[in-house]
Amino acid sequence: MERMIVYDLQCGSGHRFEGWFASAEDFGVQCERSLLECPSCGTKDVVRVPSAARLNMGAMMPAAATNAPAAQAEVAEGRDPLAIAQILYARMVDALLAKSEDVGKDFAEEARRIHNEEAPRRAIRGQASDEEHEELVEEGIPVMRLPIPPEGHWN
Repeated sequence: MERMIVYDLQCGSGHRFEGWFASAEDFGVQCERSLLECPSCGTKDVVRVPSAARLNMGAMMPAAATNAPAAQAEVAEGRDPLAIAQILYARMVDALLAKSEDVGKDFAEEARRIHNEEAPRRAIRGQASDEEHEELVEEGIPVMRLPIPPEGHWN
């Protein structure tokens, strides 16, 4: 399977999105040739922005992970890179939904309580405004935004 790198990108209008590239050089070439385009507004004024911190839910790798290359080969066989990405993304979202607690609009408050050891340490998910997200980051609380479709729209 060919490895891809993922960059967080942003257009001049402030829309953030991901771009998948074969290499850093591939990203550079596409930028120079104005091949990158915002999926929201179509502008070609696109730059790379810092990526969010990695997600660490404190869990050990499962023993089944030792068979990961075989499972990846099964996913990749006969499929194009976009189909592979969609399958892997779906698996990631399924795992996140199964292994985290939905705290809804109380996300920022609960993240602070966990960080301050006032609530049990666990993986949570929910909604936070841009302002709440920025405040959590400034307070040193590790959070990550993930594009997860609303309940009932995931399959």
